Formats: sequence, C-alpha cells, structure tokens
Amino acid sequence: MSELADAVARGDLDELVRLVDGMCAGRRWGSLVDLRDRCRHALEERGLQLWPAAEYAEYRMALEAPGEFAGPLVVEGAGRFALGPLWEVAASTHTWAELEPHLPPGPARTLAAHERVLRGENLAGDASVDPLVLELPLTMEPWEPRYPVAAFFADRAEFPPPVMAEMRGSVPAPPAPTIQDPEGTEALIELAEPWSEQSNGRVAAVAVSGDAVGAMAASYPGPIAFTRIQGSDALALMAWTAAGGGAYGRRRGGPLGRFGAWWVVATLGGIAWPPEQAELGAALDRLIWVRWEPADVSHGWVGCLAVEDPVRGLAWALYAVDDHREGDQPT
Repeated sequence: MSELADAVARGDLDELVRLVDGMCAGRRWGSLVDLRDRCRHALEERGLQLWPAAEYAEYRMALEAPGEFAGPLVVEGAGRFALGPLWEVAASTHTWAELEPHLPPGPARTLAAHERVLRGENLAGDASVDPLVLELPLTMEPWEPRYPVAAFFADRAEFPPPVMAEMRGSVPAPPAPTIQDPEGTEALIELAEPWSEQSNGRVAAVAVSGDAVGAMAASYPGPIAFTRIQGSDALALMAWTAAGGGAYGRRRGGPLGRFGAWWVVATLGGIAWPPEQAELGAALDRLIWVRWEPADVSHGWVGCLAVEDPVRGLAWALYAVDDHREGDQPT
C-alpha cells in the first residue's frame, strides 16, 4: 500500500499534513489533488473525518500552485475553514492573467478579480467580470488609498491594519443629543458585524445632532484617544474593518471591505447607490473623519470611527472593539 493510501486508511491527519507539505515543497500538484480527493472520498464512503487535510491541501494549492490548479478552487464557499476565502488566497499570489483562464463562472470569480484590483491591476473593460456581483469599478480611483491587503502563508495569515497618525488622549466631553438615523448607523455597524456576531467583539453606532466629538462621547462615556484623519485614511480603516472577522469571525475579504467603505461614504454623504465616482470622492472630502478608541484599549481589533457632516450639523460614531480570549495566542 502506498504511503498516501496507508495514511488515509489509518485516518492519520498528522501524516497527511506532512504529506501535503512534502508535495508542495516538491511542487507535485497532481499528487496533491489525489490526496485531496482521497480525503474527501474517505469522509463520504467510510465516515473518516479527513476533511481538515483536504481543506489544507486546497488552501496550499490556492496559495502556491500554478493557475491551472489554483483557479478551479475559486468557487463560492471554498476555504470555509481556511485562513481566508480561497478566491482571496489565490488572487493574493497570482495575476489575473494567470488565474482567469482557469476560473469557474460565479461570484467567487468576480471577487478574485476585485482582489487583483486592490493589489494594483486595472481590469476596467474586462467583460468577463460580472458587474452585478460587486458594484465597484475594476480600477482604483485617484482619491482612494492603498488599501491594506492580507498576506497568506503556509501556516499563518497576516491582516495588517492601515498605518495611521498617532492619537492624543482626551477627557470625556458632553455627549451630543442622539437622533434616529437607521440607515447611517446600520451602514457603520455592518462594517464590523462579524466581530460581534462571530467573535467576542462589541459593535455599536450612534447618530447625533452635533459634531464628531459629541458623537464619540455619545458612543463611549469614558476617556478616549483620537485624531482627525484624511478621507482616504478613513476608507482604508473602514475597508480593513469590513474585510476581517475580528479575532475569531470568518474573514470576508478585501473587496467586500472596499464595498463596505464605499457604502458608508455614500450613505452618510446622502448619495444614491450606485454612486458616481466623482460625487463619492467629493463627499469623502466634505465629511470630517476622526479615528478614535477608548483610552483603556491597547491591543486587539479596533475599528472605532467618527464622521461629521459640517454642512448638515450631523455626526456619527462607530464603536467596534474585539480581542482574543485570555490565554489565546493572536494569529
């Protein structure tokens, strides 16, 4: 019996992971497909719980294999237990030209294209990308930032936040009177929804009649640290917040983070969707953006943001904080 067949028959996950590592090191992609298929069949035919090895094999192929092997893995729902959705993993290490001929039709194909846009490719005019899946341009606008993107490795992933100006501390200020604006507050909450629904986080948003300072005070009564930021920095922060899942939630991916950021600007700026790019850029400049956090938060996932519309005299604040459980090691 071959080494692979023997490991599958014994249900030896440790050995199967070792075999995956060896096949990747030797670039034996056909053998890796065979290992994945055998592990899937072992679950279906004999009830052996070898799906972790199959998932790991698919993740490594999406990350490291040529487009002919990585592309077919870009399907909706793939990588459910991986470090990120497989369309994002594959697009992080392959150009659109390498992936496109091998991608199955469907939403994941479009998301992979938008991930390549985040990483610097201009795909405007590519008729093979479904415009109805994600109503965003297939090129970066001049007023957009360089969005933070995920870095995937064989054994880990990194989701670095955008680099921001240092914040200064402040004593509590009087809260501004809150108002009802469900569209605005829901748009902000949706940025960090997985942090509260799938992880340990607390997420809330308020709308006030007043300025950004009054909105922050209405959102959090204690001392805070804050700094005013440019609209492009606010886009980067919102996109990072919306792309991730916090400490334990499932990652949504960079393109959906970009969409969430655009949606907030359009909603708070009073712009109909889908927006004209120039109109959205003008609203981004008109609004006042403030990054903030509670003074006692020193680590973890923080996506707190305040927004002020000086023309209408309105402001909003998002409180979004998540952290690892005590004793866990951050990844």
